[in-house]
This record gives sequence, structure tokens and C-alpha cells, in this order.
Amino acid sequence: GKGGAGMGQGGPGDAYLTIAVADHPDFRREGDDIFLTLPIGIDEAVLGGKVAAPTVDGPVNLTIPKGASSGQKLRLRGRGINGGDQQVELKIVMPPTVDEDLSRFMEEWRRSHGYDPRRGMAS
Repeated sequence: GKGGAGMGQGGPGDAYLTIAVADHPDFRREGDDIFLTLPIGIDEAVLGGKVAAPTVDGPVNLTIPKGASSGQKLRLRGRGINGGDQQVELKIVMPPTVDEDLSRFMEEWRRSHGYDPRRGMAS
């Protein structure tokens, strides 16, 4: 009964709305769970620490474990919708430029610690 006037003696018709919900630039929802990819620096990945992580209710302090890897997922219990969780996927992001100090340090580290993350993969 909220649409336009009917013809003749007819009452008003119904109004139909089409609603489109745009994707959020940071969050993705699946059921009652919220998903977020959180960029962290190489130092935060190696040393761990606390960082501010956005949630639908505002930022919270999230503990990044020492030795974190890209793709690692952390869960914030109850930070989703209707009691769901928020899943935070870590993504290590390099600094915009790699200076000489970082390059020298990594070259020495590679010589003394030689680690190949692809070891054991099928060729």
C-alpha cells in the first residue's frame, strides 16, 4: 500500500525496493564471521608484538606471534556479527625501499642461517 495511486477506485499499489550492498574495502563477511587481511612489517613478523587491528566495532590490540608468516590466521573470538568471530590473515609487507642496512643484514643472515622455505616441495 505504499506505491503509486491505483487506477479508478483502486487503492495505492505496493512499492518495491532493490537494495545493493557494496563490498567493504577491508572486511569480508561469511555468515556471522568477518575476515580481514592485516598488513604487518617484516620486523613485526620476526619479533612479534602488539598492533592495532580494525574490527567492525573499532580497533583492538592484536598480538602478532614471534616468527609470524604471511597467510597465518589469527582469530578474534566474538568480534564478528551476532557473536561470530573475526579471522585476521597476516600479510607481510616490505618497506617501500630497502636501504643498505637492511640489505647488509639480510645478506649476512642468509650466509649464516641459509633457510629455504621451498625445501621439500615437488619439483
